[in-house]
Amino acid sequence: MMKKLFFLLVISVFVFAACEEDDPAAEQLKKDIELIEEYLLDSGLVAESTASGLHYIIEEEGIGDYPTLNSIVKVNYKGYLLNGDVFDEGIVNDYPLYVFIEGWQEGIQLFKEEGKGILFIPSGLGYGSVSKPDIPANSVLIFDVDLINVVN
Repeated sequence: MMKKLFFLLVISVFVFAACEEDDPAAEQLKKDIELIEEYLLDSGLVAESTASGLHYIIEEEGIGDYPTLNSIVKVNYKGYLLNGDVFDEGIVNDYPLYVFIEGWQEGIQLFKEEGKGILFIPSGLGYGSVSKPDIPANSVLIFDVDLINVVN
């Protein structure tokens, strides 16, 4: 009887350990956070972070309202990778916040209207394991953002 109990205990420990290691999203998030923190350290930057792993720096507080997911926003932005390669820049005009990647949905809500700053977005809140033109799979995204206008 003791041998059976010991065997079951050993098997359950291995099964539990295997379940923890088989979460690719959690492993990728851990890697992304390490990359973001290394980038911040190397750049001499200090950022706040959220429970999702999003890191952000508010450079200008702004004076208007905070947006919600349903707010129509106008944002001047530049998106680039950790190596500095710019993949997109411009102005998004008159779109509800909920249509953007999760990192923007969460991050833009941290800024008041006329606020400026930087978002450091883990890949799971960006495009994840999907490659886009100029954005490799599992890429951390950085956005300089200027929240020009918010319509709640």
